[in-house]
Amino acid sequence: MKTFETIKLDIKNMTAVITINRPQVYNALNVQGKLDIISAIREANKDVNVRSIVLTAEGKAFCSGQDLNDRTVDATKGPVDIGHTIETEWNPLIEAIRTSEKLVIGAIQGVCAGAGLSVALATDLKIAAPGIRFISGFSQIGLAPDAGMSFMLVRQMGYTKALEFALLGKPLLSEQMLEYNFINSIAENPLEEALKLAEQINILAPLSVKMVKKNFQFANEKELGEVLAREKYAQRFLGFSQDYKEGVAAFLGKRKPEFKGQ
Repeated sequence: MKTFETIKLDIKNMTAVITINRPQVYNALNVQGKLDIISAIREANKDVNVRSIVLTAEGKAFCSGQDLNDRTVDATKGPVDIGHTIETEWNPLIEAIRTSEKLVIGAIQGVCAGAGLSVALATDLKIAAPGIRFISGFSQIGLAPDAGMSFMLVRQMGYTKALEFALLGKPLLSEQMLEYNFINSIAENPLEEALKLAEQINILAPLSVKMVKKNFQFANEKELGEVLAREKYAQRFLGFSQDYKEGVAAFLGKRKPEFKGQ
């Protein structure tokens, strides 16, 4: 079985379990982290003995989004083209999850923030531990939601509540996410429950599962590509701003940012 730098991949009873393994940075994803998840999903889709995929993580966080220490997005060292990062890293990751012919179940054991929330929302079925915080966080560093989050928030919450959540940075807890139908259920051990759910998926006809997923996505998401393109444009624009540079410096310096609209 292929080994990875930032994740673990195990096969358990026809289910591929992908575990994000960067707990020291709350499972924030650098370039390699995104590439590893994409590669693992592709490996699972090629394996005829795999019927479903579970995506989970080690430690206190499911995924805290972009690793801001990654030189490709460090605005303190010069202008950053975040649009390029979205186009070549985050959007391919979201599309790998969404286009996976095998269902991807999110076992969300810890906080989801930034694009890490986008990753969680992109999974097909979702089980979260009680009281887990789901945070947008983009506006706090001078950016806008990306990796499909704009699409998913507005579809699920409506424009008004989605805007409030995205701008003000107040977390939603698992219980609220369940009320908004973002997640399927809450469990003390989400990985254990995800594997039980996967067992039910695994005995179904694979072609049927594949087509049901594709049909439901078509019914609900036929404009997703346009939203992904718009998000890329917005992040490219914001990534070159002085406010983003200030937002990252403040985040890394553990202080409040002073935004100037530049």
